[in-house]
Amino acid sequence: MTPMKEDYLKIIFELGGTKKKVSNKQIALSLDIAAGSVTEMVGKLVQEGLAKHTPYAGISLTKKGVRYAETLVRKHRIWEDFLVDKLDYELPDVHTEAEVLEHVTSERLVNALEAYLGNPTHCPHGGAIPDKDGHYQEDSHTSLADTADGSQVTIERFIDNHDLLMYLHEIALKIGQEVTVIKHAPFEGPVTIEVQATGEQIPVSFKAAHNVFVK
Repeated sequence: MTPMKEDYLKIIFELGGTKKKVSNKQIALSLDIAAGSVTEMVGKLVQEGLAKHTPYAGISLTKKGVRYAETLVRKHRIWEDFLVDKLDYELPDVHTEAEVLEHVTSERLVNALEAYLGNPTHCPHGGAIPDKDGHYQEDSHTSLADTADGSQVTIERFIDNHDLLMYLHEIALKIGQEVTVIKHAPFEGPVTIEVQATGEQIPVSFKAAHNVFVK
């Protein structure tokens, strides 16, 4: 399987495609690619029995696709945890390294890494890590963009994207922060939030707000 197909499986997994339909627009926003490219790749995943597509509803993973995605996500996120926890990598820098490492990691090695790290349940950007038996706590799939004005929520996780993580680092948005959603600007403008601990108001871009998940 090509790295691009694997990226699609992982992003559909991250967006909730194990339980619900994910739109082409969501995938395009998260991967920062054209919607036409998504349509073409979705067709290939469907042909290979990894995904199901319902016109005007979206795409979800088949049982085969879920198993494949869980294996990829497990290796990727355990490596991210190792890089941040043991090698002091900054969060925006771990994705590229983990992308390389996951493809050369055997099941024996990932199990040993997991034990060495104390069996972590979540990676540094908040995503759940499936254990060796495929068990994990389901992530939140409620995006900041879809959260109503006035809501008080906790930042739970970020999509695993280098540019996104760099941007969130620059605006100092962090996992675990409790925030109030102040307003959604019209015409794909930013979502303004207020950090409850400090009172600071932060405008989060339209694209980023679709890749930040809250609970």
